[in-house]
Amino acid sequence: MKNISFITAIALVSVLTFYAVAPKSTEYSAARTTSAQTPNDIEAMMPKSQSTEKMPATTHLESIVLGAGCFWGAEKRYQAIPGVVDAISGYADGKNVSATYREITKKKHKNNVNNHAEVVKVIFNSAKVSLETILHSYYEGHNPTQLNRQGNDVGTQYRSTILTSNEQQNAIALKITAQYQTLLTDAGYGKIETKISSLTEFFEAEQYHQDYLAKNPRGYCPDHSTGVKFTADTDETKLANKKIDNSPLLKGKHIVVIESENYCPYCEKFKKNVANDYKGTIAINFRLASQLKGLTIKTETWATPTILFIQDGKEVFGKQGYMSPEYFYKALGAFKLGKSEAFNVAFDEGTDGRFCKEYEIFKNTPDGVFIDKLSGAPLFDTNDRFNSKSGWLSFTKAVDGSVIEKPDNRYGMVRTEIRSKTSGIHLGHVFPDGPNGQPRFCINATVLEFRAR
Repeated sequence: MKNISFITAIALVSVLTFYAVAPKSTEYSAARTTSAQTPNDIEAMMPKSQSTEKMPATTHLESIVLGAGCFWGAEKRYQAIPGVVDAISGYADGKNVSATYREITKKKHKNNVNNHAEVVKVIFNSAKVSLETILHSYYEGHNPTQLNRQGNDVGTQYRSTILTSNEQQNAIALKITAQYQTLLTDAGYGKIETKISSLTEFFEAEQYHQDYLAKNPRGYCPDHSTGVKFTADTDETKLANKKIDNSPLLKGKHIVVIESENYCPYCEKFKKNVANDYKGTIAINFRLASQLKGLTIKTETWATPTILFIQDGKEVFGKQGYMSPEYFYKALGAFKLGKSEAFNVAFDEGTDGRFCKEYEIFKNTPDGVFIDKLSGAPLFDTNDRFNSKSGWLSFTKAVDGSVIEKPDNRYGMVRTEIRSKTSGIHLGHVFPDGPNGQPRFCINATVLEFRAR
């Protein structure tokens, strides 16, 4: 056993010595990846700390509390609006009255101005549906000219009320109310009695009231609406109304970035740090959350940016929030390269096999530029290519400002690693033994693409 261990040790020392003094044809020591290409599983290929990480984002979830008579029918109506995340029945706008159904329906509170109103808390994605659209549905769904009643439902608990969360909502509510008043007046109706004020506290109703009509399809749901409608043009924001053709996204691989109609600091940060310099072959497409028609999306889009990797119109991987260049290119690498030799080289500092297929293709290309396989950034020019007879692409220099150099002391050797400046992927190493005293950039072909001049 001792003799075997001794022989093994001698062999190991010999191997390390060979790599340390190896000629040009053996300057790479990492083993070639031989695993076959498999379907993308981006989540599994991302580091766990990154795949579960919550990204900074601009949140577009808002809520407003609306009273329009019996909350059962109102809740169902709001839930049907695209972009509404949830509608919760409850009580609000009361004082010195217990917020329970049993209490607010007592006869003594029928005319009590301090009684709670039956209301619905509407939680919505403002990047997908505007507050204006929700308030249009609100006014069209009941008769706001009736005071403390809706049809045969009489009492202060049935009053028409809008309880806002901020000054902006209050201003929008006043604007929409004025618009609807004009429409009602033209139709022969009287003054709107809806009370608009700030929400102080919302009390969720008992569980049996939640989704009541879904549980009881034949339950009480009277229609007290006036029949007066807003015009179609006022139902959509100008950007949401813009015609968007998603048919090109139904074939092949694409990146979709959900941005905001309004200012989104993390969207701007992503554009500055990633998108503005991106020239990759998989296009980045910017959309609003309301402009995803025809696409199959799994990730929630109420925060911006939301970044989606789509294949044949279906989401493969998505993430809410800002992606750093490092995170974005790791996700893009998994999406574009899969579990391939190229992915291993790019992100695990692997090495192409000598004289690999890509090398044989790229060693004699026409005049042009070799680009980063992910970012599309120019890296090396054919004018600087030479045949080192090593089995790896060799260049005397990189395109100015395109790469970064890092010390690499692995495997008992002192080398200088080369990475792409834009994507950060591993490209190869640089050695001081090029022609005529120039450097020799020894580069893996699998992480490059070629663009003819």
